[in-house]
This record gives sequence, structure tokens and C-alpha cells, in this order.
Amino acid sequence: MKIGIFLTGQHPPRSDIVAELEGQYAMARLARDRGWDAVATGQHYLSEGVRQLQLIPFLARLAAEAGEMTGIAGVLLATLHNPVEVAECIASLDAIWRGNFVFGVGLGYREVEFDAFGVPRGQRVRRFEQCLDVVKRLWTEDAVTFENEVCKLAQVTATCRPIQKPHPPIWIAANSDAAVRRAARLGDSLFINPHATMPVITGQMALYRAELARHGKPFPTALPYLREIYCAKDQRSAVELAGPYLAEKYRTYAQWGQDQVLPGQDSFRQSLEDLLQDRFVLGSPEECFEQLRPCWEEAGANFLIFRTHWSGMPVASALASMRLISDELLPALRRVKPAPAG
Repeated sequence: MKIGIFLTGQHPPRSDIVAELEGQYAMARLARDRGWDAVATGQHYLSEGVRQLQLIPFLARLAAEAGEMTGIAGVLLATLHNPVEVAECIASLDAIWRGNFVFGVGLGYREVEFDAFGVPRGQRVRRFEQCLDVVKRLWTEDAVTFENEVCKLAQVTATCRPIQKPHPPIWIAANSDAAVRRAARLGDSLFINPHATMPVITGQMALYRAELARHGKPFPTALPYLREIYCAKDQRSAVELAGPYLAEKYRTYAQWGQDQVLPGQDSFRQSLEDLLQDRFVLGSPEECFEQLRPCWEEAGANFLIFRTHWSGMPVASALASMRLISDELLPALRRVKPAPAG
């Protein structure tokens, strides 16, 4: 079982972003020094209610703190970008991380972002798939020709190609069932979201396995699962320390429409107590281990990525959770043997 830390990169609107970044670097260093495997961060634009650095420069800076950890784009919203920009920036990050980098990618769901980048309804999936296809071609072909609404290429060669051959692993994030099918068809692995409850995830994993089989693809060697987690002396303390920040995070998600892209009738417009059920991992190291158990026993995950800091939380609280995870939870997780692939 591999373990990564997800650095939120999101902070209150009037916060001191330089000071906040120092806290993120401290979290990356703690993960590095305590033997964690990876560091990840995500991307949004025009994020109402939070300040956020952009993924590409932030990941470039984090490489200086990471040691031998893997860098993870978790995730870049490819639908919004020109494929030449994506291909060359991600190839550059792969070089900066010395070939120890994962390209996580997603479609996106926020109307304000689609509108800002001029991606109309009815074209979003096509833009996403075309971007990913052209990126892979630029990484592997010498003379690429392609044209759509955002890109015109005539026998071009990329300036920068990845260190990894043929390219970094491509993890595709998915919320809806259609996105899970797309991840099976186009990606190297499914990047399991932290928002859905376990019954939804287990259903989607069955769908993912069936779609892999339909396309004649093997089950991935790495199956990543992002989890919201806070580790404290007991569950009551964990809820007290993390609950207000998690609740605010999911109120923001509800305003953005995050829950509307999940299957079924799930809604984030509910109490923290209700949201906690089968979604967040909060408690002592022993309680967290049991709450995480379905990740490998039911979903088959073998790469857990933990977010234990949310906008507004003092970084000291996040570091305390990370230390407890490092000392007591991580050794137990290292002994886990995930279910056989497929």
C-alpha cells in the first residue's frame, strides 16, 4: 500500500498566501521525512470563497521539497487547456520531478470555468478526449497534425517530451458513471474521488472492471483513492478539530455543483453528521484504519492519498494529524495486502 499527501492549495480569501504556502511546504517536508510515497495537489480557476495557486507552478515548487516522493497532478482540468500547453508543461514537470511524476487529469464540472475558457455545452467531452489524444501524440510522435477550435498543428514536434516512456502514468478522475467508463477506455488508472460514499464507489468499480474487460485492458497496477482524513486521539477530538473545515469545504462544493455530477441523489446540502457517514475518515489511528478498510477490501485500492488540511485550518492541526498518521496508521497500512488486481 502506497500513501500520499494531498496539499489543498486552497486558503481563505484574506489570508497571507506566502505564509500559507510555508505551511504547505512544511507538510510536504514532513511527508518526505516520515516516508510517505507521494505529494499531490489539484486545480481550479475562479474559485469563489478561496485563494488557490495554480497546479503547474505549485507542483514545480513542491519538487524542491519532495525528495524521492512522486509528484501527482491531482488533477489538471484538460478540457480548459490547449493541448500543446498541457503536453509541454506536463513534460516539463516530469523532467523537474526526474521522471517520478503522475499526470492526473479530469473533465471538470464548474460552469464558471467552462465559460471562462470558452468551452460550450455539447463540446466538453469531445474537447477533453481530443486534448488527451493530442497530448499523447505530441509526447510520442515526431510530426503531429491536428486541428480543432483551439488548436491547429501542421507536422509539429513538441519542444519538451517526458522523461518517462512513452509518458507519465495517466490517472483519470471520475465522478459520474460515464466518466468512469471514459477513464477505463482512455487512462492508465481511475483516480477514485473522495466525495462519493462507499456503496457508490463499489458500484463504479464493478463498472470500471467491466469496461476494462470490454476494451481488453488489464486492471491497473496502481489504483489511487483520495480520502478526506483526520487522525487524532479519538473520533470526538477528530470531529472537533476537522469538522468545521470539512463542513465548510463541502458547503463550497455544494455551491459549485460538485454533488450534482455524482450518480444517484447524493447531496452535500446536509449536516456534518450526515456527511460523515461512509464518506470521511475521522478518529484515532485504529478507528481510521477500520474506516479505510473498504478502500482495499471493497474498492481494491492500493494507493491512498490523504487530504488532512482544508481551507482555514491551522497548519499545526494538519501537521499533528500527519504525525499521528505517520507514527501509527502508516505502519499498519504498509502491512495491508490489497485484493488481487481485477
